[in-house]
Amino acid sequence: METIPEKPFGQEPMSTDPRHFRAYRMKRRWQETHDTFTIELAAMDGSEPVNFAPGQFNMLYVFGQGEVPISISGDPRQPSALTHTVRAVGSATKSLRRLKAGEGLGVRGPYGSPWPLEGARGNDVVVVAGGIGLAPLRPALYELLHRRADYGQIVLLYGTRSPTDILYRKELARWRARFDLETLITVDRATDGWHGHVGVVSTLISKASFTPANTTALICGPEIMIRFTALALEKRGVTPENIYVSLERNMKCAVGFCGHCQFGPLFVCRDGPVFSYPRVKGLLAVREV
Repeated sequence: METIPEKPFGQEPMSTDPRHFRAYRMKRRWQETHDTFTIELAAMDGSEPVNFAPGQFNMLYVFGQGEVPISISGDPRQPSALTHTVRAVGSATKSLRRLKAGEGLGVRGPYGSPWPLEGARGNDVVVVAGGIGLAPLRPALYELLHRRADYGQIVLLYGTRSPTDILYRKELARWRARFDLETLITVDRATDGWHGHVGVVSTLISKASFTPANTTALICGPEIMIRFTALALEKRGVTPENIYVSLERNMKCAVGFCGHCQFGPLFVCRDGPVFSYPRVKGLLAVREV
């Protein structure tokens, strides 16, 4: 199984100064849910796109407001359409939501370790997403489907708080219609008109079709969801070393200077955000780490 690199993976930023950013403009923006939106950016100078690997993130800088780390959620094979899905929860993300088409912002990156898709070749792949955790996993799904013949069963398990919180509805409908991708969706709380599964996303693991001894699992969501999902996968028979998690928490600078994302001896932005589960399993069980 492929080892996650210890240092940021992918193309280096455009300058040796880690604070350097490139000027981008808002190409278009659309609403996903009541508090979550997706933006597509284009380089202002028309330069070549910066390639990224599934699982990496960028720092998005809104002039006069500050910057925020956001996972890249678009297709790695179409880097010119630089795409991020954002939840509006703070001043910088709310400023992103207010940007109009053509207005500028700064982008630096990509940063971080990727999902180990090359090491998963020949395996079944189970992708488990909670809430907005589907956004960092979407590039991995694109790549898995681009290289469909390289993998066995591919399963997407997705859970949200309620039906109104489901992201990428049209895309999920297309994925559910595919014969070579198993897609199961659940909600914590059903509302009128919901006829699907109700329960936390880890309850879907027993319903999915995959061979545990030959499975690579990719998980992204709240830490409590990650912990219980990994336990359910282990109970099903998935080897812990074949479980990978993304811990996108409290990142501020992307280069390990500020310390906001320190996780025990690790810095999520510098050493992650994608980690092998055994590397962080003990830390996930400790409160206030």
